[in-house]
Amino acid sequence: MSGVGATRREQSMIDCSPVRMIPLLLLLCLLCLLPGQRALAENSVSPEVTAVAGGAQVSAEAVMQQFAGDDEEAPERRIETKRKHQILFIMGISLLILLFLTGSLGIAMVVFDKDVFVAHLISAGLSLTLAAVHAATSIAWFWPY
Repeated sequence: MSGVGATRREQSMIDCSPVRMIPLLLLLCLLCLLPGQRALAENSVSPEVTAVAGGAQVSAEAVMQQFAGDDEEAPERRIETKRKHQILFIMGISLLILLFLTGSLGIAMVVFDKDVFVAHLISAGLSLTLAAVHAATSIAWFWPY
């Protein structure tokens, strides 16, 4: 009988191994879709800072003027509304998939007596985290409508 129990446990571990990879694959896909940071770093150095790097000294007033400028976002940091909607849509689809996965693992654990508790907990934690990030991002971008 112990051989049958071990075989069933091995089967449940084999059955849930692809399921454990789904959240990681979703995270990898999300990271691949995000724009690179190199575009943000280009042309962000002011002439005053360039002068300091070249060896010339800059006065304290020049440094303060750089911070006293208008508070608008730089053009290279601005995200278009369409792109914001796309990012939130991708986050929402990923959240729905994670919620479905969490529910499926919970049902598999309770109804079919599968040993997927750790995968269920990980997917539930990722779902909660993604839900919080999705809510915070949408509020930060679209609060005043």
